[in-house]
Amino acid sequence: MNTRTPTKRLAVNAMMAAMCAVLGFIALDLGNIKITFETLPIHIGALLFGPVDGMAVGAIGTLIYQLLKYGVSVTTVLWMLPYIICGLVVGLWAKKRSFSVGDKEMIVLIVLSELMITALNTGVMYIDSKIYGYYSFAYIFGSLLVRIIVCVVKAVAYGFVLPPLLKTICKAMKISQTQKED
Repeated sequence: MNTRTPTKRLAVNAMMAAMCAVLGFIALDLGNIKITFETLPIHIGALLFGPVDGMAVGAIGTLIYQLLKYGVSVTTVLWMLPYIICGLVVGLWAKKRSFSVGDKEMIVLIVLSELMITALNTGVMYIDSKIYGYYSFAYIFGSLLVRIIVCVVKAVAYGFVLPPLLKTICKAMKISQTQKED
């Protein structure tokens, strides 16, 4: 099977976006600390197919999650941006490395992308709190250290899980290194 076929690629991206939305709901939500695995399908899409697919999975998955959980608001797009940017950055790196990201390199890449999401989400939380009138320095920034620690631990776990997971997915989909490129 050729992964370059638009139908197959679209189907994989749709599954990853659906997983992203579902994993957004299956989260431990402690106010401004959210422990979730919704970025895993974004990373998979970006590492398999590149930046466009990573951004699409992030955009569609988080849009579905946002609409179902919160509806449409002034800040809906802002809450989607960190995940779209994650798909872009991880996908660009994977494409630059010809989709051959080493295990240690993957851990670093995923940790950096998760830290970027945490920083961007903090910025979005700040903007959202100012718009909707719930701003408190303690609420927005008081738990930042805990959020960073959770982010790094989760990212390191992703970094260890992703290499064998990607190999299994590639084998199941019969994807070779040369087929993954756009």
